[in-house]
Amino acid sequence: MSDVILEMKNINKEFPGVKALDNVSFRVKKGSVHALMGENGAGKSTLMKCLFGMYKKDSGQIILDGKEVEFKNAKTALEAGVAMVHQELNQALQRNIMDNLWLGRYPKVGGVITSEKKMYRDTLEIFDKLHVTVDPKRIMSTMPVSQRQMVEIGKAVSYDSKIIVFDEPTSSLTDKEVEKLFEIINMLRDQGCGIVYISHKMDEILKISDEVTIMRDGQWVATRDAKTLTINDIIKLMVGRELTNLYPPKTNKPGEVALKVEHMSAMYSHLTDVSLEVRRGEIIGLAGLDGSGRTEVLENIFGIATRKCGDIYLNGKKVDNKNSVSSIKNKFALLTEERRATGIFGIRDIRENTIISNLKKYKRRSGLLDNAKMKKDTAWSIQAMHIKTPSQDTAIRSLSGGNQQKVILGRWLLTEPEVLMLDEPTRGIDVGAKYEIYQLIIELAEKGKSVIMVSSEMPELLGVCDRIVVMSNGRVAGELAAEEANQEKIMSYAAKYL
Repeated sequence: MSDVILEMKNINKEFPGVKALDNVSFRVKKGSVHALMGENGAGKSTLMKCLFGMYKKDSGQIILDGKEVEFKNAKTALEAGVAMVHQELNQALQRNIMDNLWLGRYPKVGGVITSEKKMYRDTLEIFDKLHVTVDPKRIMSTMPVSQRQMVEIGKAVSYDSKIIVFDEPTSSLTDKEVEKLFEIINMLRDQGCGIVYISHKMDEILKISDEVTIMRDGQWVATRDAKTLTINDIIKLMVGRELTNLYPPKTNKPGEVALKVEHMSAMYSHLTDVSLEVRRGEIIGLAGLDGSGRTEVLENIFGIATRKCGDIYLNGKKVDNKNSVSSIKNKFALLTEERRATGIFGIRDIRENTIISNLKKYKRRSGLLDNAKMKKDTAWSIQAMHIKTPSQDTAIRSLSGGNQQKVILGRWLLTEPEVLMLDEPTRGIDVGAKYEIYQLIIELAEKGKSVIMVSSEMPELLGVCDRIVVMSNGRVAGELAAEEANQEKIMSYAAKYL
């Protein structure tokens, strides 16, 4: 068909011990948004990495604009008009926006000297197209994730891309930022660009997409017109079964106060006079807009950010969480928001990533590590977390994002924490795996653990938590019991100190 800009035919890809793609076909029309959905490990990202030249397909055809192509690497893909905005941003954070946008292809004067004036002018021109107002000379590390993502989109636009792949683009964005992203995607679609949109957020899929392709276990399952689908249809096609409830029943029963934080302020952030209590067996949610201080609360409790003042008590005893080592010793655990930057050791295997926070447990009198015990505990974690992996020896970076998250969660459970702090625990995770993690969180609360959960998804907080504490501009703005909370009340508190 003449309106098809990209066609992938019968794509196969195997890794040691697993067939990642099994005869998958996929096509995208000009000026359309085609959503790609499936559980973690279904093959979505692998298929797009084969397109983008990051993986070499074993067999099959890729046809772009009527011509068969096979990109050797990301550079050749970009030069041919295929761009990818990755979920995990990989940027030169100490350089400015211009450097990141034109890295490897700086505009030259006379073919020799880099022209900063042209680079600045061209960057402004691209941002003007996207209706983005940001200084091209701003250093990347000073920007929130949402703005850093806009730089990646700007880079894609700068290549005059025919196809742009968005991999979980809204996982770190607020509702307002999502609306802005959708405006840009609609603008690109109107200009004739083909958009591939990978996401686990089904309400977004139905809002932004023209067509939806669903994969399961490395195989194509269905391609449907988005207008004909409901959320229940998508879930059934993704997981192969009915999923009647998105959230498990709350069977935990909060007891007496276990964790008490009093008048905590941060040394190097805007966190001011934060006090909160968490009961034994209770799940509390931390809500708020991006930059409200949710993550900073967890980091200051865990000791990886410096407290200016404030006291922390666990079971009535004052604890001094000076750093992560002392926090782990004091039975605290923190699953961080950015798993790639601060969660996983990408080149190490699953076993090493699982036991790394609990090494003392495996130390023999001889000083050597007990390999058999490490294997046993890793096997428990893989089974308990339902981690899809060929073996314990698989490098964690080869797993899907959701399975990486499960490995990290299993790591912390092996430390047997009393207080489990979770920063965006289901970010980039499919609906079936989300349910498993919710169930696990509730089971931990049933066993008397105190859980603090940060999430940008308000339905998730309402569905899982017993109580919701709302942050605004570094301060606690309000507190709501789950049964009285709704999105309007939470947003009202979130804007209190702005």
